[in-house]
Amino acid sequence: MAAPTTGTRWVYDFIEGDRDQRALLGGKGAGIAEMTRVLGPGRVPAGFTVTTAACVSYLGNGGHVPDGLDEQVDEALARLEEQAGKRLGDPEDPLLVSVRSGARDSMPGMLDTVLNLGLNDASVDGLAARTGNARFAWDSYRRLVQMFGNVVRGVPGDVFEDEIKRIKMEYGATLDTDLDAEALRDLTMRFRRLYDFPTDPREQLEQAIRAVFDSWNGERAKSYRRINRIPEDWGTAVNVQQMVFGNKGATSGSGVAFTRDEITGAPEPSGDFLPDAQGEDVVSGVRNTRDLADLADWMPEVHTELLEVLRTLERHYKDMQDVEFTVEDGRLYLLQTRSAKRPAQAAVRFAVDAVQEGLLTPAEAIATVDAGALDALLHPTFDPGSNPPVLAHGVAASPGAAKGTIVFTAEAAVLAATEGRDVILVRPFTEAEDVAGFFAAKGVLTSEGGKASHAALVARGMGRPAVTGAAVLDIDLHAHEVRCDGTVLHEGDFIALDGTAGIVTVEDVPLVQPEIDERFETLLGWCDGLSRLQVRANADTPEDARRAHAFGATGIGLCRTEHMFMAADRQMKMRAMIMADDEAGRRDALDTLLPLQQRDFEGLFEEMAGLPVTIRLLDPPLHEFMPDQYEVREQLTRARLEWTWDLPELEELLQRMRALEEANPMLGTRGVRLGLLHPEVYEMQARAIARAFRAVRDRTGAAPLLEIMIPLVALEAELELARGRVVSTAREEGLEAGRDFAVGTMIELPRACLIADSIADHADFFSFGTNDLTQTTLGLSRDDIEGRILPTYYEEGLLERSPFETVDVDGVGELVRIACERGRRRHPDLETGVCGEHGGDPDSIRFFHAAGLDYVSCSPFRVPIARVAAAQAAIAGAR
Repeated sequence: MAAPTTGTRWVYDFIEGDRDQRALLGGKGAGIAEMTRVLGPGRVPAGFTVTTAACVSYLGNGGHVPDGLDEQVDEALARLEEQAGKRLGDPEDPLLVSVRSGARDSMPGMLDTVLNLGLNDASVDGLAARTGNARFAWDSYRRLVQMFGNVVRGVPGDVFEDEIKRIKMEYGATLDTDLDAEALRDLTMRFRRLYDFPTDPREQLEQAIRAVFDSWNGERAKSYRRINRIPEDWGTAVNVQQMVFGNKGATSGSGVAFTRDEITGAPEPSGDFLPDAQGEDVVSGVRNTRDLADLADWMPEVHTELLEVLRTLERHYKDMQDVEFTVEDGRLYLLQTRSAKRPAQAAVRFAVDAVQEGLLTPAEAIATVDAGALDALLHPTFDPGSNPPVLAHGVAASPGAAKGTIVFTAEAAVLAATEGRDVILVRPFTEAEDVAGFFAAKGVLTSEGGKASHAALVARGMGRPAVTGAAVLDIDLHAHEVRCDGTVLHEGDFIALDGTAGIVTVEDVPLVQPEIDERFETLLGWCDGLSRLQVRANADTPEDARRAHAFGATGIGLCRTEHMFMAADRQMKMRAMIMADDEAGRRDALDTLLPLQQRDFEGLFEEMAGLPVTIRLLDPPLHEFMPDQYEVREQLTRARLEWTWDLPELEELLQRMRALEEANPMLGTRGVRLGLLHPEVYEMQARAIARAFRAVRDRTGAAPLLEIMIPLVALEAELELARGRVVSTAREEGLEAGRDFAVGTMIELPRACLIADSIADHADFFSFGTNDLTQTTLGLSRDDIEGRILPTYYEEGLLERSPFETVDVDGVGELVRIACERGRRRHPDLETGVCGEHGGDPDSIRFFHAAGLDYVSCSPFRVPIARVAAAQAAIAGAR
């Protein structure tokens, strides 16, 4: 087809595109185009794609379609009609089309679809006469009226479902498929009375395209994009495709197939299908599906052909595929293919198996893994020895185990998460509007649907354990009850599920933390061989250090010594130091803390012998170690009323707390300022570190690569003075800077970044504390931003994600770049790393790699994720 002679090109036929045009044609459109090239147009129904650029233009211009779009759609439709030999809306032999969304990245269930478009009161009779199947024709028409009403006109889905239930009762039908042509005609007319259905097929198409565009800005789509970090400005394409029908009778059906097991990644195809059904029946979760293996018994020739197609597509794309298919009168059609969303365990197995099969190189295999999703591999499972009584069996839809109290709505799940309660979202089936509930809940349970249902797909994508299709459960959303064989559960009752085994129980089953299996170790080994960034862990206790070591950390990038003072046996000793009237009193109190701190350090050093260990000296202001002032005031009021023995002590405590009180403690007496105002604190810590180092070295013959970090430096003179005191104290204990340990600083303030060359004169390393650097750069409090600011900023499009979750590249990131460049200009061997929460975020790790940092440090459970992300950053940088 020739491009339009004037104006922007908004529409492309399937035969014109390929997989490299995802940004323009969307993932689905590019996939259909590529599949048409690979399999041939005979296996892929023809059609055309309205580009993402058209959507962006439409949304950016107040819902006005861009100039030329209507004309280009008309031209593309005419070509499709000529190819099909049918005309849209023809009363004798109508062409019917589907209208489907297709964003650049897959957003299952988040955007809208309309099937069977082109039917009306006249063409439905023509379709019935042409096919000799009145039931099929009226079933297709009622589906169009139902989907059009829900998607385009906003009629709630349960309104249609209630009508279906009523008519089944009236006609004595058990299943939807039991309804005959007369019943379906009656049902369609009832649907028609719910809203003004347009009978002009061209108007149907125009409204459906607009509805798909509008769905990009629907609440469910926006929530999904925030959770999955999809940019707001991408827009969605619209795919208009000739319909093929899986609901024509006993030799027709629809299904979803995966080239490998979508749960485990095992090299056997899997999926779901339904005879005499359209694709929406399979993925909606409203009907319980059949396993793909049963297709071999139902239609063996189709099954054989499908398996060959799956092998062809996987070899071509070099990735596990998710394929939608329809069988019409015994003939197989492929509707779309895309890289399969899969849980972490399946992603890891596919990557390793694909290398062993010669399909991929290790670098290519690593690139197929979603590093952020690997968190699911570290989810707990039921204790194998627990053997709990099973309330219900269902489909093992998404791996991992979860337990909590029952909620029936996404809103209730979100509320529970804000209150810190663990909940399980329980519904008959889920819809796109429930996506926020998936994110908030610990697990998902449905009574309907299969492995390809909305609940299964979204749960796997988010790493949430899920059991679907637990048909023995009667989930009553109106009564807020779950009934099963005499057991009745209400909202707030306890429940547990195992998404790996597909079981549900009411017993409080112990959960077991997972271990990294052999395939994951293999993958991580490949990652370490390709990475430039080292991955350390934030660890404050020997237990944390052991866990970090087991997960492959190359050292400790941050030990927060203040956490050691929070233990119950140390709080009073710390308060005694704070309450002391003079330096002598503070030193006496610190003397009681020194051996405890030394013991903590010895445990860390033994676990990390031969590896870097970065100890941050005390950072938070002293008032954080004191009790809550409001509670103290209440206790003091009671003491004054009752003249209790502790009245003088409480009065002294409150007086001291008032003296320590600051208007803005985050920018007050903390970090290096605390160490300079009260040098005895840092002196005690330096002495404990040095003694622990010597003790471990003398006892084991090995010691860590010790790094002592001074926090919150803004002035080079601060670091010079504090460093001198640390070095002097360590020398008194027999340690020498440079030989036995290094001294560096935590870069947390914009000024420190800008004068990094001067600071580097006194530092052996920089560790970027990106949590505080983000606060001080953006002027945002991380404690307040989530509930008060971010929702509005998301809604207005000012931010796409929290800057405390993914590093602000343009602001904070630029300061990191400046500090690295200026610091290394003065100190070429300066070591640089990051120890904020961003150190475990894959997108941030990609930036830190590009910025030239030496390491990232994150929580122990994020270490495997960071190892994969670091390798992916190196692979992407080498391209």
